[in-house]
Amino acid sequence: MAAAPPRRRRRSRALLFTMLVAALVTGLLLQPQAHRAEAAPTTFAHPGVTVSRAQLDFARSKVDAGAQPWKGAFDQMTASKYADLNRTPKPRATVECGSYSNPNYGCTDEREDAIAAYTDALAWYITRDDRYAKKSIQLMDAWSAVIKEHTNSNAPLQTGWVGSSWPKAAEIIKYTYTGSWANSGRFATMLRDVYLPKVIGGSNSNGNWELSMMEAAVGISVFLEDRTSYDKAMAKFRTRTAAYVYLASDGDLPKTVPSQNLDTRDKIVNYWQGQSTFVTGLTQETCRDLTHTGYGISAISHVAETSRIQGQDLYGTDVGERLRQALGFQSKYQLGTAVPGWLCGGSLTLGLGPVTEVGYNALHNRLGIAMTNTQALTEQNRPAGSNNLFVAWETLTHGDNPS
Repeated sequence: MAAAPPRRRRRSRALLFTMLVAALVTGLLLQPQAHRAEAAPTTFAHPGVTVSRAQLDFARSKVDAGAQPWKGAFDQMTASKYADLNRTPKPRATVECGSYSNPNYGCTDEREDAIAAYTDALAWYITRDDRYAKKSIQLMDAWSAVIKEHTNSNAPLQTGWVGSSWPKAAEIIKYTYTGSWANSGRFATMLRDVYLPKVIGGSNSNGNWELSMMEAAVGISVFLEDRTSYDKAMAKFRTRTAAYVYLASDGDLPKTVPSQNLDTRDKIVNYWQGQSTFVTGLTQETCRDLTHTGYGISAISHVAETSRIQGQDLYGTDVGERLRQALGFQSKYQLGTAVPGWLCGGSLTLGLGPVTEVGYNALHNRLGIAMTNTQALTEQNRPAGSNNLFVAWETLTHGDNPS
């Protein structure tokens, strides 16, 4: 009889342990989705890098109907050098890219061949002309047969830019083209071995570098169905986005990336191009110029859109709010608003680029948020073309696209 109480205590402890585990699991499952929005999906959606099949179908229907601005955007695309069916790819084993394009050994060729592959993939989808699909495949195959590495100081950024375009092309061809792509496996190996290792670790340079690199890493991860790399890239993306666009709710100073050790106000101000007054929508590179700022904003919108296609919702997190505010702030000055003396010494270098369509469509058209300045600039710039680096044809793919 003396042994009975310990048995009851053991049963009680077992019951308590079971209840605690159940409570923990329930708590995890009931977390708000926004806290888990960066997680890789259980099953990846394809095509699913920046543009979805539903978006492609919408664009195709509008072009077929001759509706604007999509028909004009399509005509602009097919008239560009990137849609030239006589294009000759120029692959090389080592692409060497120095600061300010010095040296430029294959850098422009690689970027433009990748944009051309994406352009041809879009043209295939809308026209169903096999020649475009075959040209896209030819470009991808040419590089996957040759490229081994990127070198010199701009190698991470170059890899990020090109690595953002390749998966967009590959997703459309692999998952919609009715013909064959015999070397798709070799192309996947190229992305895994040449591009992903160069971008996945991130960068402590200006924010547009790491944002573009994470765009490439996310897109490549979708194509490879690599959940581990997807999660790692998304985590870096979330941290960098919060450190790139300032919100008043961040406090007196912008958020920082821990690895950069920006642990004093002076260091932060210096990193923010000397800007010491922080207002909502300002970015880390606004006082550098709006062109580089546009690269960062574009990459944020592309990753958010890919995440949405993959069944998550970064637009419903601080990423969406930072994107909205960055677009509005930069668009206002791009449209000609006088620059106050406290902002960048009273002078801005303009040139935001064709980067507003994706974010504007998601936030204004889907979510119903008023974005007066962004809307005005977006409509003024239609049809949006290419920045010849990693942005291309977004009026066609995302202009007022409800899908």
